[in-house]
Order: sequence, then structure tokens, then C-alpha cells
Amino acid sequence: MANENKEVLVSMKDVVIGYKNHNRLSVIVDKLNLDIYKGEVLGLVGESGSGKTTIGRAINRIIPIYSGEITMNGKRISGKLPRKEAHELKKSIQMIFQDPSASLNDRSNIDYIVSEGLRAFHMYENEEDRLNKITEMMLSVGLRPEHLSRYPHEFSGGQRQRIGIARAVVMNPELIIADEPISALDVSVRAQVLNLIRKFQQEKNMTVLFIAHDLSVVKYISDRIAVIYHGKIVEIASSKRLFEKPLHPYTRALLTAIPIPDPRLEKNKEVIVYDGSCHHYDEEHQPSLVEIEKDHFVLASDEEVLEYKKIL
Repeated sequence: MANENKEVLVSMKDVVIGYKNHNRLSVIVDKLNLDIYKGEVLGLVGESGSGKTTIGRAINRIIPIYSGEITMNGKRISGKLPRKEAHELKKSIQMIFQDPSASLNDRSNIDYIVSEGLRAFHMYENEEDRLNKITEMMLSVGLRPEHLSRYPHEFSGGQRQRIGIARAVVMNPELIIADEPISALDVSVRAQVLNLIRKFQQEKNMTVLFIAHDLSVVKYISDRIAVIYHGKIVEIASSKRLFEKPLHPYTRALLTAIPIPDPRLEKNKEVIVYDGSCHHYDEEHQPSLVEIEKDHFVLASDEEVLEYKKIL
């Protein structure tokens, strides 16, 4: 799924993630092929339990993969790595977690939390340089330098998530994995946090894997969107194109679940419920990820490819 014009940062090839249960493999992510381009925001969307977070954690080496390969800048990052390489990788990939309350250590002050990575990798010249870096970072996320001496419980959920973003961005990573970073926040704060992630991504040309279950949020922030269902990518396209011409029935079902602000339109809209039995797959007719049009891929059998092309 590589685009010749863009440089691939992370590539996942035939990745299977699962766990053994009495010598039987329970598969969570099944033969995943996905490229993340440098400098883009890739939205990964699907319902709870579809494998979104599992993919993010596999890239970050929090959980192992069963088979396949994950590469970053052309080098393998899955499986066993030399200690030095694994250590350096932690600097290149940072995470913004779903729950800002659980991801910050309540016993540490904000100074320690934000500069923890800088200390671990000795990314400052002296104490003054370290303080300058984290003070500048605090101002960038809309917090004040005097907040550095406080503790996480003294902040609101939105402020805690800003601290989480500061902790990730201060490392200047190549890739940020944002795992449902706004789902635990008030609606009024969500747009601010999204704008903050987008701002840093553009200023520092970082790559972001944005994981969410809300398509309207993903549309707002993403350049491309990958839709995942039961551990398989069913559709991937640019954000604009996916909303213009959703092809896979599951994508269409997700789109109808987005609330419409107008009560009359909302009342009369037709909600699609996805049923996997609509595909009629058998041993001869197995689906694969097919490029239906330029940079628009859909999981489809040969018969479905013809149907989708008619729709386009």
C-alpha cells in the first residue's frame, strides 16, 4: 500500500497479533498490511475490540507480534532487538494515552513527569537547559511555568492531557501514537486537545497514528483514515475521499452512526447496521485489500471489486 511520492516511516507486513490459549492461537489482528507515511496523521478507526490499540502497542513494542514484520525507516523493530536499538526506539516513538489520570504518576510533580524522558536519554546540556526546554514546552501546551511544581491531582482532565502531550512532544519523536486521547475528556475540551496535537504535528513535521472510534473526530484531524473491523483493515483512503465515497458496508455503517446536528435530519436518517454475512465469502472467493482507485483500498472479493467500481 505504499505511495511512491511519499516516504514510508512505519510499515507493517502480514502482521499477526494474538495470544496462545491451550495451544490454540486466539487472533486479535490478522495479517495486517499497513504503511504510515512520514509527516502524516493516519486515523485508525473501528469499534471497541477491533484491534486498534493492539496495533499501536505492537508498534511501540509494548506487546509482541506472533508473526509478520514491523519496520521503521526500513529497519525491523519487531521481535528481539539489541538492547541499544530497543532503547533508542523509545525516544523515536512516544504515546499519548487515553486516560490522562491513569497515565500520570500522582506521586511525581509535573517537572519530573515532563522531563522524565529528557533525563533518561540525557537530552539536555545542563540543568538550566533542561528547565528551559520543559518551561517552553509547558507554555506551548497552554500551561504556566509555575505549574511545574504542582502534582497531577491538582489539574483538570484537559490540563492533565496537555501535560501528557508535553511529556511526549518534548522528546521530539518521529512517531506519536495517540490512543483515543480525547475520549475521557469533556466535549468542550476535546477540540483544544485536537488542535494542540495538530499544531505540534505541523510545526515539528511529526507523524501521528491517531486511534479513535469516533469517525467525525478522525475526519477533523487525519490526512488518511484506515477503518478496522475484527483485526482486519476493511478500507483505507484519504479523509476527504472516505467521507465522499465510503465503499465497504462497515465503513458506511460507521458513517451513519455519526450524529447530525439538525434534529429533523437526525430523526429521518437511515442507520445502517453492519452484518458480516452480507459478503458471501467461501474458500474460492476470499477477500483481499484491493486498490479500487488511486490510494483508495477496500477489502473485497473479485465480485465485490466489480460492484465497488460501479459505485465509483
